[in-house]
Amino acid sequence: MLALRVFGLALMGALGLVTGAALAQDRGPDEPGQFDFYVLSLSWSPSFCDAAGDRARRQPQCASRRYSFVVHGLWPQYERGFPQSCQLPAPRLPRSLVTSMLDLMPAPQLIYHEWDEHGTCSGLGPGKYFDTVRKARAAVNVPPQYSDLTSPLTVSPDEVTAAFVAVNPGLAANSMAIECDNRRLREVRICLTKDLAFRECPNLARRTCRREAVTMPPVRGGTPFWQR
Repeated sequence: MLALRVFGLALMGALGLVTGAALAQDRGPDEPGQFDFYVLSLSWSPSFCDAAGDRARRQPQCASRRYSFVVHGLWPQYERGFPQSCQLPAPRLPRSLVTSMLDLMPAPQLIYHEWDEHGTCSGLGPGKYFDTVRKARAAVNVPPQYSDLTSPLTVSPDEVTAAFVAVNPGLAANSMAIECDNRRLREVRICLTKDLAFRECPNLARRTCRREAVTMPPVRGGTPFWQR
């Protein structure tokens, strides 16, 4: 449950849950498939593990596998605000589907949560939604300098933005945002059309981290998951 709580708090803080909820209340109930674009949120797993401290030993993503950027979620968005929990109760996820996504999303609780709160708003069934998650992740190149850090790296949010723009043709600075805590880089959030092309999202981009410098803790754990 720790992974769920941490990822949930990050989502509520940076995407403005209060504003989104107020807008949704004005519109009425959210309808599956009725949204404008996606946000792909890539979480820097070592920051999650570092923030968890001693509790990280109980988290598979911190102890047994070497994760760098992992998928936090693929979130349907309105131009202002976002839909949530569009089917209550949410259709159940097959256990085999959850297991198949652990290479990208390293906690079953996270996968269930993301489906219930965000996937149900996509208008897609579970299999199609998580296939779209995989395709969205494949559409984004991670800068090679961040792929397997062996020591802490101090960066500015602008440097991270520029690094992603440099290796992703068509991506612009106002198509993404960097999320941080008091000292760590936490997430990179990228806006995509429903067809998974990069698109501008100035309302999101202006929420980017304003700190002069943040730390990217090194990758930890055992054998990299892609070598298993």
